[in-house]
Amino acid sequence: MQPSLSVIILAGGQSSRMGRDKALIRVDGTPMLQRTCEIAMQCAPQVFVVTTGVRPYSGIVPARCSVIEESPLKGESKPQGPLVGFVQGLTQTQAEWVLLLACDLPRLSQAVLQRWMLQLMQVNGAMALLPKSQKGWEPLCGFYRTDCLPSLTQFMNQGGRSLQAWLAQASVQAIQFSDDPNIKRQEQAMLFNCNTPEDLLQVRGVLDML
Repeated sequence: MQPSLSVIILAGGQSSRMGRDKALIRVDGTPMLQRTCEIAMQCAPQVFVVTTGVRPYSGIVPARCSVIEESPLKGESKPQGPLVGFVQGLTQTQAEWVLLLACDLPRLSQAVLQRWMLQLMQVNGAMALLPKSQKGWEPLCGFYRTDCLPSLTQFMNQGGRSLQAWLAQASVQAIQFSDDPNIKRQEQAMLFNCNTPEDLLQVRGVLDML
């Protein structure tokens, strides 16, 4: 039986390298955050968007998605990165697993995600099921057990802010890429995210370069 799943989309980054809000950049005429939400809704019945500011996205986040405004931690005035946003999103879901997605994945594929979801039934004890690239784990396009929340919270309360650092001490299982070379290329390409204007030039179909 397929375990229950919800999706958390992180849209709280500062976009400092891009110079403008990545979530609002249009790919094939659709803002990246909106496109990510639409794909996520095809994968799970419950989708959360964690953001540091609700207003910029009020017109593009589908009504079916729940928006969570990230709160700065006590004694801190600024958002502290994806781990903190993920923890705050995790407190809102009752599903067994969460698919965590960055909002800046212009090649995100519903078909690939749904193929990966089938591997959740084969996870034995691991806290996360993640793709692995040459750079290492890809933490912002993969699956986490919701009962990892106590471990993440403890790590955060001890000053930890890096998902990669937390993963280094957690049990993680690698997503198995397809044996079909065409599908595998699609899986690998899906992990590309847009951090800089130069990255945008590599993405086919970027129609709005305002």
